Amino acid sequence: MNNKIELNAKLKLVNSEIEKRKKWDNLSRYNTGEKVHKKQIEFHKCKKKNRWVFGGNRSGKTECGAVETVWLARGIHPYRKNKPISCWVVSLSKQVQRDVAQNKVLNYLRKDWIEAVVMSSGRADSADNGIIDFILVRNVFGSLSRIGFKSCDQGREKFQGSSLDFVWFDEEPPYDIYQECRMRVLDRKGEIFGTMTPLKGLTWVYNEIYLNSSHDDNVWYIEIEWADNPFLDREEIESMTKSLSQDELESRRYGKFMMCGGLVYNEFDEKIHIIEPFDVPKEWQDNISIDPGLNNPLSAHWYARDYDGNVYVIAEHFDKGKDVTYHAQRIKEISKRLDWHYYNGKLRALIDSAAMQRTLASSKSVVELFAENDILVNPKVNKDMFSGINRVKRYLKDGEGNAHLFIFKNCTNLISEIKGYWWGDQDLPIKKDDHCLDEMRYYLMSLNINENKRENKTPLQKEKERLIKMLNRKR
Repeated sequence: MNNKIELNAKLKLVNSEIEKRKKWDNLSRYNTGEKVHKKQIEFHKCKKKNRWVFGGNRSGKTECGAVETVWLARGIHPYRKNKPISCWVVSLSKQVQRDVAQNKVLNYLRKDWIEAVVMSSGRADSADNGIIDFILVRNVFGSLSRIGFKSCDQGREKFQGSSLDFVWFDEEPPYDIYQECRMRVLDRKGEIFGTMTPLKGLTWVYNEIYLNSSHDDNVWYIEIEWADNPFLDREEIESMTKSLSQDELESRRYGKFMMCGGLVYNEFDEKIHIIEPFDVPKEWQDNISIDPGLNNPLSAHWYARDYDGNVYVIAEHFDKGKDVTYHAQRIKEISKRLDWHYYNGKLRALIDSAAMQRTLASSKSVVELFAENDILVNPKVNKDMFSGINRVKRYLKDGEGNAHLFIFKNCTNLISEIKGYWWGDQDLPIKKDDHCLDEMRYYLMSLNINENKRENKTPLQKEKERLIKMLNRKR
């Protein structure tokens, strides 16, 4: 009897410990509950040596790569023969590594599985806030596996020399880095897997993986969309669908490749997006954005946003061959005419990060020179071209065909650039006459897409907006 009581007590302790571990062991909860992501499981079961997931944002594609990496490093993969491994996790940049792939791997690695963390920058005791060079993982064989982290901005030369069991690409790498990594897994008969949203058009991934132009039996892919992810709320899916342009839905929701060609902003309609100037309420004033060309034209626009999240480009400064003092004076003159808001006697604006560099004509940076002229410019802008282009397209026409970007007809240089912005031969926009478009991207990328609408409108504000819209339609 006493033995039975003692045994039950021990079982309770064991079960209690198991439950405690589950709370901080995310790997044990991956696809083991009532909801299962079937396409994630299909990816993990695939035995091909070159596997890819083409998925929309938040479809669950990155989870596939992170879990696959941790399973293989720990030697507990449920669908493969296990062994100690050495691998690379490859991101587009160090910052993206820290914020996405590295974060996901740490999320699935229990702390007691980690032997050591070696940092490129930051502290090992706060690894999620720094840049990791590699992690040594205790595997079930009593030895160590190594997860190394690389970024494409290091260049191809940094991907030479190592012998690896697998490489995980988090988003599409340049072709030369992909080829170099294939060489890294060759002698170990290793594998490649990638998880990505196809935002760059018909690139090498489209030809070599999606079309499998070489007819390689080891190439395999799967497409994942929002509806495949059982953990996404249906109302959230509907809301996100409405926020995207028609073109962007194909890649960001369904993970489809889109052909790049013709006009970049084919959603632009002069009858819809170009409007007569009107007196913008002061409450709508939002920000100024600057592309700081000095030998090339300097472009600046003033952006307003109403309480429905619609953006209005209401004024323009565009000139070249002048110094910062001249441009600052013109910006202040236009701001005065608009009765633009000041902060402690100074204007604020977004600006290209290139403005942090010193000019040939001065020992000071453009940022410093603007500050001396009472304009505080913020160079921390998102310059990702493809994300920025898709954000502009979304504002020109969302998933329901509605426009959210309107340009005063006196912004002639911006209008001209939109109408003449074409895709080139390398699936990139032709780099010509895009100064206005660059700083418009910086501004739109600064907006929180999840807070597109401004709240807490007073009845007076609502009535003012209604009258302004009626007046504008009559014009």
